[in-house]
Amino acid sequence: MAGRRRLQERLAVLGGARPDLLEAAPGARPKFAALGGVLLSTGGLAVASASFALHMALGVWWPFALVLGLGWGAVVVNLDRMLLVGMAHDASLKRNLALAVPRVGLALVLGVVVATPLTLQVFHKEIDAEITVMQAEAADAYRQSLESDARFTGLDELQAKVTAEQDVVASGGATDAALTAVQADLTAKQGAYDSALATQRDLEARAQCELDGTCGTGDPGTGDAYVQARAAADVQGAVVASAQAELDAAEATSADAESRSADLAAAALATDSAELARLTAELDRLQTAFNATNEGSGGILLRLEALDRLSDRNATLAAAKFMLSLLFMCVEILPVLMKVLLNFGPPTAYDELAALRDSGDVEIEQLQQQSRRTVAEAKEELLVMAEQERLDRQKAAIRARHLAALAAAQMEAEEAARPAPQPAPSVEEPGRQLWDTGPIRLARSAARTLRTSRRPSDRIPTAV
Repeated sequence: MAGRRRLQERLAVLGGARPDLLEAAPGARPKFAALGGVLLSTGGLAVASASFALHMALGVWWPFALVLGLGWGAVVVNLDRMLLVGMAHDASLKRNLALAVPRVGLALVLGVVVATPLTLQVFHKEIDAEITVMQAEAADAYRQSLESDARFTGLDELQAKVTAEQDVVASGGATDAALTAVQADLTAKQGAYDSALATQRDLEARAQCELDGTCGTGDPGTGDAYVQARAAADVQGAVVASAQAELDAAEATSADAESRSADLAAAALATDSAELARLTAELDRLQTAFNATNEGSGGILLRLEALDRLSDRNATLAAAKFMLSLLFMCVEILPVLMKVLLNFGPPTAYDELAALRDSGDVEIEQLQQQSRRTVAEAKEELLVMAEQERLDRQKAAIRARHLAALAAAQMEAEEAARPAPQPAPSVEEPGRQLWDTGPIRLARSAARTLRTSRRPSDRIPTAV
C-alpha cells in the first residue's frame, strides 16, 4: 500500500502537482497521477519513435538507438510537463484560450514528429517493396540520363564502328564498304570470264560433235563444218584468255585494296577500341556509384515518399495511415488537451489552495523585502551620521592647527621686533654649550612657548 502511494505521489509530481499542496488537498492526487501516467505514455511512444527513426535513417545499432531514444523520450516528457506546469487555472475564457492555443500547437508538432517514424515502422514491409521498385526506376532513369549525356552520346556509333572494323579485320578487308566499286568491278570481270568460258566450252563441244559426226552435218571428219566450228572455238579461246587476264588484274587490285583496308581497319580498331573501353568503363563506374548510393538510400525521406506513393494507389492503406497517425498524435497531445479541459471547468480545492499559497508567498516576500529595505536604510543613516561626525572632527583639528600656526607666526614676529639683548662679555650662562648660539636659543624658546600655549582640546583627534 505504501509503495502504491509513493508511486502515485511520484506520478502526481510528474504531472505537475506540488507535494506540499497535495498534502492539503489529497483529492487532487489521482487526477495528477493520471496526468503523469499519460506523460509516461507519450514518453514511451517518443522512445520507440526515436529508436525506429535512428535505425531507419542512420542504421544505428538497436541497443545504441534505444539509448538515444531514451534521451529523446526524456526531452519530450520534459517539454510536455513544461506545457502542463505553465497552465495554471484561470477563470477567464480568453486567457485560457490564449494559453491553450500555442501549447496545443506545440504538442501537435511534437505529435507529428513522434507519429511519423511509428507509422513508417507499421507499414515497413509495404514500404520496403515499394522502395525496391523506386530504386529500379531511379537506376533506369540515371542510365538514360547518362546515355543522353554529351560525353556518351556517340557511344552507340563508336560501338558499331568498332564492330565493323572487327569484321573488316576478320575478313581481311573483304567486308569494307569502301571497296564496293572494286568488288563490283571484280564481280563484273568474273561474270565476263565465266560467260566467255561457257561460250568457249559450247563452241568446243560443237567442234568435237562436228568432228565425231554426232551433230551438225552428221558427217564425221575434218570437213568444212568442222573447220568453221574449230575456228570459232579458237577465236573464243582468245576471248577467254583476255577475260582471264582482266579477271586476274581485277583480283589483284581487289586483293591489294582489301589488304590496305584491313591494315587501316586494324589501326583504327586499336584506337577506337581503347576509346570505347574508356567510355564504357566511365559509364559503368558512374552507374555503379549511383547504384551503390541508390541501394543505400532507404532513409526516412525515401520511405515517406514510398508511403505517399502507396497511399495514392491504395485508398485502404491511405485511410489506415491517416487513422494511425491521428492516433499517435492524439496520444501525444492528450496531456495538454486534458489540462486545457480541466482549466475550462470550475476551480478545484487544489487550484484555490495553489492561488492562496502563491498569494501568501508573494505577501511574505513583500514583507521581507520591506523589512530588508528598512534595515538597509537605517544602516545607511548610521553610516552617514558616523561619517559626518568624523568629518566634523577632522574640520576641528584642521581649524586648531591653523590657529596654532597663526599664533606661532605672531610670536615669531614679536620676537623679531624686540631689540636684541646685549650679551655680557665675560659671564656665560650655566649649562650653555659652546655651540648654542643666540638664534638657536630663540627657536627653542619659541617652541616651548608654542607647546605651553596649546590646550588639550586642540590636539588632533584620531579618526574613528
